[in-house]
Amino acid sequence: MIERPTTEQSSNYDHLEHMSISELLTNMNNEDKKVPDAVEKAIPQIEALVAQIVKKFELGGRLFYIGAGTSGRLGVLDASECPPTFGVPEDWVIGLIAGGDSAFRKAVENAEDDSEQSWKDLQEYNINKNDVLVGIAASGGTPYVIGGLEMANKNGIVTGCVTCNLNTKVATVAQFPIEVVVGSEFVTGSTRMKSGTAQKLVLNMITTSLMIKLGRVEGNKMVDMQLTNNKLVKRGTLMIANALNIDETTAKELLLRHKSVRKAISNYKL
Repeated sequence: MIERPTTEQSSNYDHLEHMSISELLTNMNNEDKKVPDAVEKAIPQIEALVAQIVKKFELGGRLFYIGAGTSGRLGVLDASECPPTFGVPEDWVIGLIAGGDSAFRKAVENAEDDSEQSWKDLQEYNINKNDVLVGIAASGGTPYVIGGLEMANKNGIVTGCVTCNLNTKVATVAQFPIEVVVGSEFVTGSTRMKSGTAQKLVLNMITTSLMIKLGRVEGNKMVDMQLTNNKLVKRGTLMIANALNIDETTAKELLLRHKSVRKAISNYKL
């Protein structure tokens, strides 16, 4: 029998088409419960990578994600959420997906098999030694990701990865690998499920802890979030009201005047 990587091993369940909706949902949920435990085991690896990223950011560096398919989309998603959440420039965290932005919505055939394209994509952003490159690949064998990591290593750039198999090529190439082994998928090989969930959790942990260490959170509040809709204006108003012990009307006036929760609080005078 051919030995398969964990992400390709047969599901713990069979005859899915004969299950009721309740059985399908319950069994999927039972598999999903395994994900946080797998992530917990990888915390030392996550910590090591985040420490490197913090150091590079203090030197003016940036964080790049590269990936294909679901992995690539998750990297782009995490990168795109940093500016509105933490009020940082759009070029602090950059996500690149094999096949370009169009691949975010529609699969681009064979894009992930090009081992040279990722480095070409990165050159458009002038990636350098102050930056960190993290490859995201559930399988751990994506040529697009491996090629980018290899070139980054040759150019003195810190590299990391997030994968869901042990002893993969991606983890061998990356200087700071993160291996989150969640086991076989409910639908065999469908890494958009448990593996994707694990990757999303890890990426959340990386950028959130990074932004906290960079001072973009005070207490437990997103004091630098962008005020892009009424919900966020309301959230910011409540932050200010609670922090300064003032009424919401005054708090909202301060927020709209300063356009920032942080500035509204720091510039408040009785």
